[in-house]
Amino acid sequence: MNKIGDTLVGMDPAVVMIHGPSKLLIDTYHWHQPGVGVVASYSPNEQDVKDHFGVFRGVDMIEAFAQATGGSCSAFAQCVKMGIDFDELRRTFIPLFLNIGQVNFHNFLKVGDVMVSVGQIKFYKFRQMVCEGRVYKVSKELDLTAYFKDYTKEQFLAYELSNEFVQVAELFEITGKAVKK
Repeated sequence: MNKIGDTLVGMDPAVVMIHGPSKLLIDTYHWHQPGVGVVASYSPNEQDVKDHFGVFRGVDMIEAFAQATGGSCSAFAQCVKMGIDFDELRRTFIPLFLNIGQVNFHNFLKVGDVMVSVGQIKFYKFRQMVCEGRVYKVSKELDLTAYFKDYTKEQFLAYELSNEFVQVAELFEITGKAVKK
């Protein structure tokens, strides 16, 4: 049984998400406030950029953002609401990706870059979640766990980040839903 705590921070994304290791696009949860949103990171590997000139494709960035935000936050919220663990959630529901609103790319990611998803929950009802946010890239040397240790809700909602965070994309109306099997 995978016990649910007060936050996603410190949890293994492989426990939270249903995806297998080749499709899981989250390394670490750095900040999470239920009902508000999440900050998570991922570093694209050689398999992620294979046959794409060493570049992590925009569609994969969208998927990584969706997993980190709507996928993880809705799984967490549903487990808390139902009083179940992630294993039981996987046996009961299938996650669906329903909608992508507007996405604007300002930069790109390469193999080994560190991608940071900052996703805000805009709507959550009947197992459907809508998130919006931004993707940034940062130096591998930046200790993200230490950086977000004392991060506040106000900083999060204002996207208050240091100049070390280079904006890569803005995402709107990323929508997912869990449906019963």
